[in-house]
Amino acid sequence: MINIVTYSTTMQTENIIGRNIKLYREKIGISQESLAEYLGVSRGEMNYYENEKRTIPTKVIEKAARLFGIDEYDLYDENIETQQANTAFAFRANFLTIEDLGKVADFRKIVLNYLKMTKALHNE
Repeated sequence: MINIVTYSTTMQTENIIGRNIKLYREKIGISQESLAEYLGVSRGEMNYYENEKRTIPTKVIEKAARLFGIDEYDLYDENIETQQANTAFAFRANFLTIEDLGKVADFRKIVLNYLKMTKALHNE
């Protein structure tokens, strides 16, 4: 028998992640098709994720977060202030190749790690 509470919580989480992926994708100006190609999924699959019809694999969440320059856990956040802060420095990526997107994602991950280390050192 399916636990209704667990299923409901899982679906709510998927809804949040799907909405946030769409929000960040639109903010940087990249098409659903380009994001899907970068993530290694079909455009149809990406559409299902964004429209909350399928569970999003962890590897897709991690790779999307890297591209958006955010922590994976930020995709679980419904806080509008966090989303606004994360997208404040978003850039338009609609003319970048998939290879370019990968390089941007790698760079953003480095910056995110640097900011986390700086914060940790400051808190010591």
